Amino acid sequence: MLWESGRVAAATRCLPCCRISIAYFLRGLIVNVKRTGTKLAAPGIGDDSRALAVVLQILRAMAAAKFQTALDILFVGDVGEEGEGDLRGVKYLLTKGKYKDRVKQLIAVDGPEQIRIGTAGVGTKRYRVSFLGPGGHSYLAFGLVNPAFAMGNAIAKIARLKVTDQPKTTFNVGVLSGGTSVNSIPAKVSMDVDLRSESKDELNKLVDRFHSILHEAAVEENEARSTKQGAMVVETKLISDRPTGETPHDSPLVQSAAAVIRAFGHEPLYGVISTDANIPMSIGIPAVAVARGGKGGRQHSLDEWVDVEENSSVEAAQILMLTILAAAAAGGQ
Repeated sequence: MLWESGRVAAATRCLPCCRISIAYFLRGLIVNVKRTGTKLAAPGIGDDSRALAVVLQILRAMAAAKFQTALDILFVGDVGEEGEGDLRGVKYLLTKGKYKDRVKQLIAVDGPEQIRIGTAGVGTKRYRVSFLGPGGHSYLAFGLVNPAFAMGNAIAKIARLKVTDQPKTTFNVGVLSGGTSVNSIPAKVSMDVDLRSESKDELNKLVDRFHSILHEAAVEENEARSTKQGAMVVETKLISDRPTGETPHDSPLVQSAAAVIRAFGHEPLYGVISTDANIPMSIGIPAVAVARGGKGGRQHSLDEWVDVEENSSVEAAQILMLTILAAAAAGGQ
C-alpha cells in the first residue's frame, strides 16, 4: 500500500517502508491462539504477526486523520524474512522490483520493546550439510563408514566451539534428517546449521572453523571404519546469507526515531538485531528496526506469546506511527 500525500494509492513513488512477516514454521501447522487475560499464545503471534495488526492500525488512523506527508510512504507486507527465505522479499523490493532504486529509507517493524531502535544488523550464514556414504545393511554391512556417526561427531565438535560474547556470536544446529530405516546404515544424513555474529570478522572466523570441523569429521570417519564400498564425503550448501550493516546514530532517520521515543518520556536503547533492515543497511540505504510493541517471549517456538495490554500497545503504535511520519517529513535528507 502506498500512502501518497494523504491518501492510499497504488501509485509510483515510495519511501520509508515497513516490514511485516510471520515466523517460519513447517507447512500444515494448525495454529490455535490461546488467550489468558491480555496474553495471547500461538506460533508466530508476536514475531511478526503482531506487526501486521499494528501497521494496519496505523494506516487506518492516518486515513481517518487525513494526514498529509511531504514524502510518499510505501507499506509493504513481504515474504521470506525468516529461515531459508533468506530475506527474499526485501531483497526483491530493493534490487529487482518496481521500486528498485527508489526507496530512500526503510523502517522494519520488528521486535517487542518500543524504546529500542535496531540500528545495526546481525550477520548470518546458514548451511545445509549432507554426509554421504555407500550405506548398507546394519548387520551385514557393519563396519562400513556411517554418515550418521560422522554427523554426530561434527555436531559434538560444533557444540564445543568457543565464541565471543562481545561482539555476540552464536551457532545452532536446527534441523536433522536422513536415513531410511532403523536397520540400515544411512547413505545420506543432513543438518541445517545457523551461524551468527554482530561482527563480520567474527562471523567469517566462525564459518572457517565450521568448515574445518566438517572436514575433520569426514576424515575421522573414513579413518575409523571401512571405505571398501566407498569413502564418506561431505557436501555443503549455503541456504541463507544475511549481511551485517549499520545506520549511524547521527543519521536523520535514527535521530527522528530517538526524538519520538524521548517525546514519550523514555530514553531510547540502540541494538543490533536481525531483520529486513539488514539488506538496506548493507547497500547504503538508511534503515532501522522499530518495535511492534508489547511484552512477549519464546519467539520461534510453539508456545510463543505476546501481551496485548492496552496502555503499552497503544503507546507502541503511537511511537511507530510518529516515527514513520517524522521520517516522511524529514525528506530522507
